[in-house]
Amino acid sequence: MSDRSLAALEARVAELETQLAFQDDLHHRLDATVARQDREILELKQRLSVLADRLREMNDATAPGEGPVDEVPPHY
Repeated sequence: MSDRSLAALEARVAELETQLAFQDDLHHRLDATVARQDREILELKQRLSVLADRLREMNDATAPGEGPVDEVPPHY
């Protein structure tokens, strides 16, 4: 193998190693982002469930004919 051919091969290997390092870093950052988003989604689901329960309790506590749906607008 000639020196020029060996140098070209070494340059190509170095380029591939550099690309691999960038891809590895990107993979770790994407993994951290997905994990963070998963935690946020779980927290939001829990909050939504709490809000739905509170809304259901408010609707159950209101007697029929007393809820905002049954109110007559002020201009009547």
